[in-house]
Amino acid sequence: MMRGEIMFNRMSCRRRIALALPVVAAAIIVAGSPAPAQQPAPAAKPAAPKPAAPAPAAPSIPGAPQPTLLGQYVDWGAYTATPGGKKVCFALAKPATSRTTPPNRPRDPTYIFISSRPAEKVKDEVSIIFGYGLKPNADANIEVSGASYAMYTQADGAWVKNAAEETRLVDAMRKGQELTVKGTSAKGTASTDVYSLKGLPQALDKVAQECR
Repeated sequence: MMRGEIMFNRMSCRRRIALALPVVAAAIIVAGSPAPAQQPAPAAKPAAPKPAAPAPAAPSIPGAPQPTLLGQYVDWGAYTATPGGKKVCFALAKPATSRTTPPNRPRDPTYIFISSRPAEKVKDEVSIIFGYGLKPNADANIEVSGASYAMYTQADGAWVKNAAEETRLVDAMRKGQELTVKGTSAKGTASTDVYSLKGLPQALDKVAQECR
């Protein structure tokens, strides 16, 4: 009974973050890489005969928690956002290469997140946004440094199936050069995404510093 309650709570938590992270990713896609906080504004030109038009504001998505870029480290960005009013910090990367079988099937943008949520006492949770709805009841997997990790899937997201392996996975990612993610869409399309791990240790260190 206790084990069932723990699993239910864990899946409920994952469902919440499954809904929040794609919205944060969408905000990043729409606005581009958000500027770090406290960036000085350019000085106005006093002798301009005509006031310059203001720079357009970054587009926003209604209800989206706008992310703040903490730092870009080679292929990984460190971000913070407040979906639902709760602070989340995460390292994020896009695939270096992607392929599908059959080839050239359309997909939305895909990302890997490693997130920390202090309010829920969660640190370094690995999740994937696949860019398509995943095949129901099918696992995805992550391969890094010769080891494979099964991923629980829901909608277009996936998380490490065995929570006890997550620390080992993140440690392998810190030390590795690249990571491969494989999944299958609801329509039977298989995808293989390869992510560079360059800059990940620095991005995770920044995330840990921001979300203690």
